[in-house]
Amino acid sequence: MDIEKNDILLMKKKHPCGANRMLVLRSGMDFKLRCEGCSREFMIPRNKAEKNVKSVIKAAES
Repeated sequence: MDIEKNDILLMKKKHPCGANRMLVLRSGMDFKLRCEGCSREFMIPRNKAEKNVKSVIKAAES
């Protein structure tokens, strides 16, 4: 899956705040994501993140 910095991920499951859109701050073996609802930043392993992604909105599209 081609996920880069500043892409927005629409997740299958919602964050505890209720939002399901996450901004990619860093990609590699782990992703650093920021919730667009509450602005909380967290790290998640790449395989777990890719399994939970519904769709990707590229940085150039938004």
